[in-house]
Amino acid sequence: MLYLDENLKKYRAMKNLTQEDVAEYLGVTPQSVSRWERSECYPDITFLPALANIFETSVDLLIGMDSIRAEKTRYNIHETAVEYQRNGDYGSAEKVYRDALLIYPNKPGMILGLAGVLALRGKSEEAVELMERGLRISVNEKQKSTMRAVLCFLYLKCGRAEKALSLAGELPHARESREAIKPLIEQGLDENEINANIKKLLIGNGNEIW
Repeated sequence: MLYLDENLKKYRAMKNLTQEDVAEYLGVTPQSVSRWERSECYPDITFLPALANIFETSVDLLIGMDSIRAEKTRYNIHETAVEYQRNGDYGSAEKVYRDALLIYPNKPGMILGLAGVLALRGKSEEAVELMERGLRISVNEKQKSTMRAVLCFLYLKCGRAEKALSLAGELPHARESREAIKPLIEQGLDENEINANIKKLLIGNGNEIW
């Protein structure tokens, strides 16, 4: 049931209750509560109001509907921004991400999303700064792989060829790989070619990296 296992543990700890305490309130075994918290099985739906009452919260919060709604909202933000980018309306895409960062200032997807748009708009220095910041906190490997590849070209565009080569050498064996990126950096690209590669990495991926 969504985030129920995590929230049972969280709310139980907040109330300083043991699994035995919760089991006693519900008239079940402590082993049942333990299995719920390990996602081995779920409590009967009729227990949810009682659990919410024990933890003095709502059923919606207990099963994680707040998290689901937040995730859906963030997904919609990315979807809107990506659509603007595909249509070449980078200004609107930038505004979407800047507005979103007022609400989600520390979400790596939002930081990297804005960085990508700025890269497409030619605002390379700010894009580099945001990309470096977002990559430090992102845990999405696909996202990180794509953005590291973009960052190689941004470094090159900003006159940091050595840094671009160094990062390119660290890229994994993947589509955005060192075998694909490093030779391009080594051969030297003009600004139009750099921009074309950045656009291919960002727009070509659509919103799959978010």
